[in-house]
Amino acid sequence: MFISFEGIDKSGKTTQTSLLAQYLEERGHRVLKTSEPGGTKLGKKVKEILLAPSHPQMSKISELLLYLADRAEHVEKIIKPALAQGKIVIIDRFADATLAYQGYGRELEIEWIEELNRIVTQGILPDITFLLDINPSLARQRGKKKDRIEQEEQSFHQRVHQGYLELAKSHPQRIKVVPGEETPEIIHFTIREMLSPYLASDEQRKNSPEKAHPKRALIEGSEDVI
Repeated sequence: MFISFEGIDKSGKTTQTSLLAQYLEERGHRVLKTSEPGGTKLGKKVKEILLAPSHPQMSKISELLLYLADRAEHVEKIIKPALAQGKIVIIDRFADATLAYQGYGRELEIEWIEELNRIVTQGILPDITFLLDINPSLARQRGKKKDRIEQEEQSFHQRVHQGYLELAKSHPQRIKVVPGEETPEIIHFTIREMLSPYLASDEQRKNSPEKAHPKRALIEGSEDVI
């Protein structure tokens, strides 16, 4: 099973990723917790370039391609092997983040980004995505140290926030909007309730005679698992 967490910066994704990983591990699941950018050795170097405030004038295209390079390495070296081993992969940001930030935020062409995402993810799509929904104004009040992206003006973060909501409307079967302004404990229990039927379905699949592993396909306008 592949689970992703999405949301604007300071929405609480890292906290919820850790809480869910701990919850699943305590129940005997093998879990890989990871994040983007920076989920591989190469990715860590890419992350430094992407988020360093010393690169304020980075072009939109350069930024996009760096994020995609990070994802291509991450999928090949970390995500695919873990899924093949039957682990539950929990990731802090994945392909939806690029659509929200570089598509809606930077106002690059959405269809172009979707095609590039298909290539670098090798067709892998999360089974379920938790979108932590929080007002951008509130999120900006969290934490003092800000990276290059977090330092962007408020209008940028508003576009990203709206982009995430648009993605959730387009993919309601996969992307679950979670109120992100509650306490971490309430958010965690909400996520557990939303995840429960997916876990049951995954266990049923594993215990079926065929034990077939469905191919996850990132197809525009489709939530099908084929």
